[in-house]
Amino acid sequence: MRSEREGPHDASLVLFDLDDTIFDHALTSRAALGRLQRTEPGLRSRDLDEVWREYCRLLEEAHPEVVAGRVTVDESRIERFGRLLAYCGAAAPREEGARLSKEYRGFYRALRRPVPGARALLERIHRRATVGVVSNNQVAEQDEKLAYLGLTPLIDFMIISEAAGVAKPDPRIFELALERGRSAPESAVMIGDSWANDVLGARSAGIRAVWFNRFGAARPDPIEVAEVDSYRRPAAVERILLGR
Repeated sequence: MRSEREGPHDASLVLFDLDDTIFDHALTSRAALGRLQRTEPGLRSRDLDEVWREYCRLLEEAHPEVVAGRVTVDESRIERFGRLLAYCGAAAPREEGARLSKEYRGFYRALRRPVPGARALLERIHRRATVGVVSNNQVAEQDEKLAYLGLTPLIDFMIISEAAGVAKPDPRIFELALERGRSAPESAVMIGDSWANDVLGARSAGIRAVWFNRFGAARPDPIEVAEVDSYRRPAAVERILLGR
C-alpha cells in the first residue's frame, strides 16, 4: 500500500469504480473461462492463463464500442468468443461464438464475487461518508450485479455511463456524481483500477484519486497519487480515502 502526499483532505463523498474495484471481474472471468475450457475442446490448445489474457485483451478492445452504443453487448460477446476460438486455432463460425458466449455467461454469473475485502471496506466507509459508484456499463447489469453480491445497501447512488450519456474519463460523468452526492470536488475522492478512466478522469474534474492496483501494474505517470494494492487492511484504506 502506497500513499503519496497531496496535502490535507477530508472526504465526505467516496466514489468507487465497480468492475475490478468492488466486483472481482478479473478473477471471476478467469474462473468462468476455466470451467468453459474443461467442456470446450476448441479452447484447450492454449493454457488457461493465455486464454484469459487474450480474453481480457479482446474485452478491453471492444468495451469502448459497447459503451458508445456502436455495437450491442450480445454482438460484442459473440464476436469475442469467435475470435477467442480463432486464437486457439479452432474453427470459429458465428454460431460457435454464440454458443460459447452463452455457456461462459452462465458460468460467469454463477461465480461472481466481490473483490476480497470490498464488503468490509464499504461497511466502514458507508458509516462515515456518502458512497457512490461511477461505472462505464449498462444500468441493468450493474444494478443486478450489486444486488447479487448483496452490496446494494452500502451504495447510496450509481452514475452509469449508459444513463449518463457520457463515459469515463470524461469529467462530465464525475461532475454528475458530485451533483448527486452534493459535494464539492475538494470534498470527494475516487478509487478505481483504471489509470486512464478513474485516476486521470477524476483528477480532470478536480477530484482526488486513489489508484487500486492489485495486480502490480507499472505506474503510467509519475504524478502524485495514492496507491492501494488490496483491501486486506480496511482501516488503512479507509484512512487513505477519508483522510481523517
